[in-house]
Amino acid sequence: MIPIANPTSRVRFGHSRVEITPPVGIYHRMWGAARHDRATGVHRPLFADVLAFQPLDASEPPAIRALLDSVGVARTQYDSLVSTLAAGAGTGEEQVVVTFSHSHSAGFYVPDRAELPGGELIAPFLTELSARLRAAAGQAVSDLKDAVIQYGTGRCSMAANRDFRDVERGIYACGFNPAGTPDQTVVAARIIRPDGVLRATLVNYGCHPTTLAWENTLLSPDYPGATREVVEAATGAPCVFALSPCGDLGPRHGLVGDPGVADQNGRQLGYAALEVLESLDPPGADFAYRGPVISGATLGDWRPAPQEAPRVAATQAYAAAKFTVDLPLKSLPTAAELESRRRDWEQRQRDSDAAGDTAAARDAGAQAERARRWLGRIADLPRDGLYPVTGSCLRLGDAAWVTCGGEPYSELQTALRRRFPNLTLIVSPLAGALQVAYLLPRDRYGLGLYQEEPSPLAPGCLEALTDALEAKLRRLL
Repeated sequence: MIPIANPTSRVRFGHSRVEITPPVGIYHRMWGAARHDRATGVHRPLFADVLAFQPLDASEPPAIRALLDSVGVARTQYDSLVSTLAAGAGTGEEQVVVTFSHSHSAGFYVPDRAELPGGELIAPFLTELSARLRAAAGQAVSDLKDAVIQYGTGRCSMAANRDFRDVERGIYACGFNPAGTPDQTVVAARIIRPDGVLRATLVNYGCHPTTLAWENTLLSPDYPGATREVVEAATGAPCVFALSPCGDLGPRHGLVGDPGVADQNGRQLGYAALEVLESLDPPGADFAYRGPVISGATLGDWRPAPQEAPRVAATQAYAAAKFTVDLPLKSLPTAAELESRRRDWEQRQRDSDAAGDTAAARDAGAQAERARRWLGRIADLPRDGLYPVTGSCLRLGDAAWVTCGGEPYSELQTALRRRFPNLTLIVSPLAGALQVAYLLPRDRYGLGLYQEEPSPLAPGCLEALTDALEAKLRRLL
């Protein structure tokens, strides 16, 4: 009987981690409903993990994957990060991809925030961040060594669908939707040296890091912080968190101001990841049937068996590609319309504050924030009606590490898994600028969902991106 293949990659791997916690007092407000501007403290430190990959024969330049505890950045800022990492790694920018954990409590540093309280700290922080990432990229490349990566898949019920229909008010509210069917897949991996020493683990999971919301004033990685802590305490090795597509997913227990809830969510995911890691067979082994054993019953003897030469060769397959997909833009408001809207709502906020109506002031501030974000969004949008969403695929043996721009619904990864049932997929969104925003399924447009409001992309964007990623993967395979 053919052994059951345990998903494996054989590759050169390097890793470096650097702390990137911003200074207390920096501009923090990501939520329209928040009434503060500056961060008042730190819940947990924020980190950046820089990974380097290369084929075993080092015949190609290293591929760099940087994963940052950040909500995301604007286009010019993203391009600067890519350039910095490429320079530090000594490779071309086409080899570099940056993704984000998307914690909504990590601070918000797009250019139009510089004029707000705490905004004076943004430029110095980004300068320091650039220096640290450049050094980390060089360290990751210097750390390149042969490794075996093993993958497993499990489930964690922390994430929930968040497209909740408020029937009484006739609206959709973005929060826990008990009627939804969320993708709760956890992909976990361990990266092991040839001598058996564990170098790192990876947790790939889709859930908006929005445990902490408008009431929180602390800098925080949200739930990924406690997830890393749980896994690292059990394994003794760094744990890298990679968000997966979650435009429609958020924590069941979320939108609160209590950091303890974020830690609870993180522990739940950490325990689920450890269950997956504990289920893995020894590195370099598949699961093989050895035959029957006569006992009180006739028993089937299954045990790990070393991978034979053809399997070993397959796990060494390596290919990398980075590309863009042109997706159509929908009809957009003008800058003049948005500026007028912003001024009007800011005046309403001031009037409501003066009248002591805190609820109305909060709502007016949220509307002003929406207009401000749209002003920042359209400033970077192309004028030809198409937006080039970035994507990348890194084939590593039995697995593919895939990234894409924007915030796709989880349908993107579930569709790719259906189309590639024998390939382990590590899918990460937000590989690009924040203004791409959400990619919804075609049939979710026009319903009044929150995700449609900030998205500049027209219906069909998610399906087009999914098809493009499938085509690229098939070429790499």
